[in-house]
Amino acid sequence: MDSETGFARLREFMVTQQLLGRGIHDQRVLDAMRTLSRHRFVPIVERDHAYEDRPLPIPSGQTISQPYIVAYMLQALSLEKSDKALEVGTGSGYQAALLGDLAGEVHTVERHAPLVEAAASLLVDLGYDHVHVHLGDGSQGWPAQAPYDVIIVAAGAPVVPQPILEQLSPNGRLVIPVGEPARQMLQLWREKDGSFGCDELVPVAFVPLIGEHGWAA
Repeated sequence: MDSETGFARLREFMVTQQLLGRGIHDQRVLDAMRTLSRHRFVPIVERDHAYEDRPLPIPSGQTISQPYIVAYMLQALSLEKSDKALEVGTGSGYQAALLGDLAGEVHTVERHAPLVEAAASLLVDLGYDHVHVHLGDGSQGWPAQAPYDVIIVAAGAPVVPQPILEQLSPNGRLVIPVGEPARQMLQLWREKDGSFGCDELVPVAFVPLIGEHGWAA
């Protein structure tokens, strides 16, 4: 595939078949994923597979998540344009860019320096000046810019890191995979009146969240 027209057709098929066809109904999420060029966020050798219904490898032993799971997590957050968002696990920057379309100010944390450099450069090239990429231990969140209206964690934690919960604003929402390295349950946490409630959503399989409040390296 070597034309933007061809990629646009694949993107439309992804939205209609993988997302709409499987219950994704948030129009803002659908529009963002219909517009954003996912193939820009995968290695060149994987670009022909960028819109397929599966995760793909990216550098530093990480992955870019399956489009449906990305859409499902974003939909679960009920994002508003005024939201301040934190992402843990920048990866190639694809989900951070979607957050940039759906929220206001976005901060994203990644522990692999080469991914930070590549994602930051690409996001600037695409005009996402309000998406800020940080190098650090994502299991600690990013306290310098807390609190956040929404937090999305793109790596599986053994338990929900307390620092991340504490960085939620009043009525904030957190989506995070929790469980064993090979299999987790996607959880939606909400803050209300100083306490936290949790709903379990769907089984998922993410790379492990490495850090002080995650898994050991």
